[in-house]
Amino acid sequence: MGLIENIKENAKKELKTIVLPESEDERVLQAAQKVLEEKTANIILIGDEDKIKADAQACGASIEGASIINPKSFENIEKYVNELVELRKSKNLSKEEATEIMTTEPRFFGCMMVRLGDADGLVAGSNSPTADVLRAAIQVIKTAPGINTVSSAFIMETVDGKFGDNGLILFADCAVIPEPNAEQLADIACATAATAKSVVGLDPRVAMLSFSTKGSANHPLVDKVQYAVDLLSERNVDFSFDGEMQADAAIVEAIGAKKAPDSKVAGKANVLVFPDLQSGNIGYKLVQRFAGAHAHGPVVQGLNKPVNDLSRGCSVDDIANLVAITATQC
Repeated sequence: MGLIENIKENAKKELKTIVLPESEDERVLQAAQKVLEEKTANIILIGDEDKIKADAQACGASIEGASIINPKSFENIEKYVNELVELRKSKNLSKEEATEIMTTEPRFFGCMMVRLGDADGLVAGSNSPTADVLRAAIQVIKTAPGINTVSSAFIMETVDGKFGDNGLILFADCAVIPEPNAEQLADIACATAATAKSVVGLDPRVAMLSFSTKGSANHPLVDKVQYAVDLLSERNVDFSFDGEMQADAAIVEAIGAKKAPDSKVAGKANVLVFPDLQSGNIGYKLVQRFAGAHAHGPVVQGLNKPVNDLSRGCSVDDIANLVAITATQC
């Protein structure tokens, strides 16, 4: 059984409710049908009920069993508006402005559903830029306690199974923060370890990557990673980590034993934290193309409750799979 099949089986054990705010996209409606048929989550669609049902019929999607909520006629809209005013009081957001946002911006409305416990998670982005999805999530849901950084991870599923845990290895951050500082790298490590546990079921072994292994090179970029490792030590985290180390020392046992003989992570890492977005994004795409690996994600992490972002070029299966991943994050 592959990774996605395992994730879907886990999602079925305790059904969560996931909001899909972009109901104007026929792929979303078709994905809702797939999720409901596979019984991996309960689904809430945001928008006008008559239009959603007409659109579903037009694209051949059966959405029976999904809940449909129109913010403009939602009975608890006052509660949502007041909560947004409170959240944005430092920005002097008026009640009128909050009402406009809550009734016309489905991503904000969906995130408020998640914040207030009326839903467990949200998946969006098929019809909007990543920045719009993350803006709603950060302003409404906020970051998790002890974490100040929203980041992302790709779950890499390699064909030969030689690296990580039976071929499963997480790469972070590959999609959100261009130049993380040491504190942000430590946050990314913590968040990705949590993703490894909750979504993939791994016991995380985190390698903080660099072009240096244990002081083999001197450079401010190396210093940044070393400081991030020191911060993780100060936080007394509940997962194994080490660094700074080169990629081969992190994943190849013989090289890890030679370059970092006292490390519990070297040669056995299943989470790789890259020093910046350039290296992370390039790295996952090279592995995806050269090694034929499946890249699942990006999984957004560091939020207080799960919100995940889709590519605007996503398929129906991509949406349904990300719903299952989001459900396991809840």
